Amino acid sequence: MKIALHPRIAQPFRPQDYILHEALKNAVEVAIALGQPLLLTGEPGTGKTKLALKVALDLAGLPGSTFADKPLIFNTKTTSSARDLFYTYDALSHFQAANIKSANGEKNLRTANFIELQALGKAIAFTNPAGVDGSKFSTPLPEKPQSSVVLIDEIDKAPRDFTNDILDEIENYRFRMKEQDNYLIEKSADQNIVAIMTSNSEKNLPDAFLRRCVFYHIPFPTDDLLREIVKTQLGGATKFTEQALDSLVEKFSAVRKRAVRKPPATAELIAWLRILEMQNFLDAKEGQQRQMLLDNLSILVKTREDLEAVKPLFA
Repeated sequence: MKIALHPRIAQPFRPQDYILHEALKNAVEVAIALGQPLLLTGEPGTGKTKLALKVALDLAGLPGSTFADKPLIFNTKTTSSARDLFYTYDALSHFQAANIKSANGEKNLRTANFIELQALGKAIAFTNPAGVDGSKFSTPLPEKPQSSVVLIDEIDKAPRDFTNDILDEIENYRFRMKEQDNYLIEKSADQNIVAIMTSNSEKNLPDAFLRRCVFYHIPFPTDDLLREIVKTQLGGATKFTEQALDSLVEKFSAVRKRAVRKPPATAELIAWLRILEMQNFLDAKEGQQRQMLLDNLSILVKTREDLEAVKPLFA
């Protein structure tokens, strides 16, 4: 049997399709009103990261808004330092380039060529482009002042010192460039920065940091909300009937309850349904449908332990 090549069925995420329930909407509005970062926790796949895309799009659409319609994103790593959130300085490339210049008899290699603003640094500088000395770094500034949504994703991945070292910066939205004689860049009072931080609660964050944040935990969607999400993500052209979707969402919920190591997330539910739709699940006979469900379990469960626990649901 040869492998067949099917058309790509994954669809790009559309921020306008994000379902923003009332409690989460209130948390966002409170964070904006207080000028504090919004710290989100919740299971992977509950929409923490995607929220920033929705918020940016909504704020950009307000009358007279200066918000960019896409967030500035910082993906936290285990090696991230506090400076990385604002700017990076490529000291190694600077050193190598300086040696080459020196060998050629050239001088005056600018440090700014090796400094690049990062997510929160861009957001702060972009609020006041006319008042910032753009010769201090290589990142281009916008012509007009700009407000931004900043996503700091999986902040709990960083070393503990990371959050301790940015307390003043996230409270006052300002930072200094050590390599440029401690040059200070501050947020303009006329523009806004909405910082959204996500955490998978892999480790505790410092109390002093938490005091500066608005906190919200996104619960896993109820079955009713799951159905609403599914219908939105699959679109109006879906082949699934209401009855079929209800049955499959119930099976998905049963899988989540049985899974021991890693319960599947909403994104995995959507992928599972798209594959079943592609395979013409509704047109298959009962025995064939059961086999399709078994064959595609690998989309929902990712460990052998969970696979053995879930298989009886589809026997």
